[in-house]
This record gives sequence, structure tokens and C-alpha cells, in this order.
Amino acid sequence: MTTTALPAAHAANKTAFAVIFAVAACHLINDIMQSLLSAIYPILKDSYGLDFVQIGLLTFTFQVTASLLQPVIGIYTDKRPLPYSIAAGMGSTLVGLIVLGYAQDYWLLLLGSALIGFGSAVFHPESSRVARLASGGRHGFAQSTFQLGGNVGSAVGPLLAAFIVLPRGQSSVAWFAVAALIGMVILTFVGRWYAEHRRQAAKRPPVSTALPFDKRTTLIALIVLTLLTFTKNIYMAAISSYYTFYLIDKFAVDVQTSQLLLFLFLGASAVGVFLGGPIGDRWGAKFVIWFSILGVLPFTLALPYADYTWTIVLSIVIGIIFSSAFSAIVVFAQELMPGRVGMIAGIFFGFAFGSGGIAAAALGLLADVRGIDFVFVVTSYLPLLGLLTILLPNMNTRHVRT
Repeated sequence: MTTTALPAAHAANKTAFAVIFAVAACHLINDIMQSLLSAIYPILKDSYGLDFVQIGLLTFTFQVTASLLQPVIGIYTDKRPLPYSIAAGMGSTLVGLIVLGYAQDYWLLLLGSALIGFGSAVFHPESSRVARLASGGRHGFAQSTFQLGGNVGSAVGPLLAAFIVLPRGQSSVAWFAVAALIGMVILTFVGRWYAEHRRQAAKRPPVSTALPFDKRTTLIALIVLTLLTFTKNIYMAAISSYYTFYLIDKFAVDVQTSQLLLFLFLGASAVGVFLGGPIGDRWGAKFVIWFSILGVLPFTLALPYADYTWTIVLSIVIGIIFSSAFSAIVVFAQELMPGRVGMIAGIFFGFAFGSGGIAAAALGLLADVRGIDFVFVVTSYLPLLGLLTILLPNMNTRHVRT
């Protein structure tokens, strides 16, 4: 390497870190916006006289556009990258917030939900691709930092909704369009970096997209990763949706205390998401998956039988360990399918969101029938599926197949 190349490489690394943090910050904004829809459900129900079927249709509209469109968009952008699409996606979210804030008819509420969902569907695949391109080979760090932004947004969103939206009413949702506008500006600069990166990459030999393993091994590995993601999301949905009710029912805490303890769990999950990436870069994604999914089992099994203090401690430990898996799963899947970063991100981010919503509804039915304690007992055994990790191939033995 020549001496003139060193400053350029150093500058590139600095720029790459700026890009990673930029998409992580916009992931935070995106997930805060998502949380606002469910936050205004009580307001909409009273103002419009909605029944639970209509409330459910709002959620369905959002989840269909946010979850099911992600793989489609990811597959398309794998073939035809669109550097400025992420800014456009945030623009869709901005318009959706304004529509929700000032809607006077139910069909406009559906439209606002769809626009926010579409913005999320566009954002995730391309932003995940940008994080990987900017990683400089530290794929775990990049994905975990990107995902950290989303986790923090999911944790902070309900707090902002409680202190701003609920006291001030439906129209205050539109105020958050300012945050979406800031996100658009940031993502425009990210898109410019992305376009320049593509121009520079066009001057180099194309990266091979051949599978590192045979099709059967790859298919089995993807199925296993999908099942592990499903396992994680069912358990996390149980905690996120019903932990407050569990604490109130079992330990007679007040609502405010239960919300604070839920926030501690979500904060611990955010820490776990971030830690999983660098650990995966050091010891491999498969190690993190083993440790996260199966390693959390003793703590999930103990939680339903713990007293109040140990419940708090165990929930924090579970949040840190279990959440560390997701970035490792995404990185592992991206390495299994070179050149399909958008498709993988679309499937796993979309699947993560969709399966969590479906699981929350199913667990709610189970809680109505058998009680909230039973839900926590049943879900405590889910990490046993971590044993499926043994079916994942060893990335150190991969070879390019033609």
C-alpha cells in the first residue's frame, strides 16, 4: 500500500462510521413513528366510536404494508439499488403522520397507517444494506448498531406517546413529522454516499454472488435461522406485550412501576442488541446464536417462579442475552446468501415485525383462557429450540460454488 492511500483509507473509515450512525439514528426515528399509531388507538376509539375490529384493521393495514412488502422491496433493490429510496421512504412516513394527525374519516386513518407501513418497508432493507456496505468488514458491529437505533426507538416511542400524544390529542401526532423531515435530510446525505459507493464499486471486479454452500445446506440453514428468529420474537412479544400485566397481577405493583420495569427490560434488550454485533465479529455469528438462544434458557425457566426482586434481575439478564441474537442471525443469513442483502434484511426484519404481532395476539388468547402466568411458563421453554443451531454450517468451512 502506498503512503498516499493511507489517508484516503482513514478518511473512508471515518465516513463509514458516520454513515452507520446516521442510518442507526434514522432507524430510531422510524421506530418511534411506528409506535405512535398504536399509541393513539384509545383516542381514535373514543373520537370515532371504533370497535375492536376496526382497530384491528388499522393494525392489519400497517403490518401488511410494513412486513409483507419488505422482502419484495429487498429483492427488487438487490437487482436495482435505489440509493435515495430510503429518504423517499421516510417521506412516506412523514405524510402518513400528517394524515393520521388531521384525519377526520376512518379511510384516512387506514391511508395514514398504510403510508407509515410503506415507509418502514422501504427503509429497512436498503438501510440494512447501507450499514453492511459501510461496515468495512465489521458486519456484526454495523448491523447491531443499526438495530440498536430501532430498539431504542421502540423503547422511547411509548414514553413520548404517553407524555405528548395522549395528553394533547390526535393532532399532536403530526408534530412528529418534523422528526421525519430531519430523517429525510440525513438519509439524503446517506443516499449520496451510497450512490458514490456504487460508482466506486463499479470500477472494481464484481463481488461473487455464488452460494458458499450447496443449496440443501443453505435452505436448511435459512429455515433454522427463521425458526430461531420466530422463537426469539414469540418470547420477546410475550414480555413486551404482557410483562406489565404479569407484574401487576403477580406482585400487585402499580401501573407506573410496571411501565418503568418494562422500560428497563427494553433498555436491557437494546444493550444486548449492540453487544451481539462486536462479539459476533470477534468469535463468529454462530457462537452468538448458540449463546443467545440456548444460553438464555436457564433464566427464562426460572422467571415464572422468581420473587419480585429476582423477576426484575432475570428480566434484565434475559433482555441482554436474548436480544444479542438478532444481528448475528441477520449477518449469518447475509453470508449464506451473498449479494442478497436486501432480500435477507426484508425477510428477517419483516418477519421479525410480523411474527411478533401475530404471536402477541395468539398469546393474548392463551392468557384469556389459561391466565397470564401460564403464558410465561409456556414461553419459558421456547429457547430449547436453540438446539437447532447445531444444524447451521460452520462458516470457516465454506467454499464458493460455481
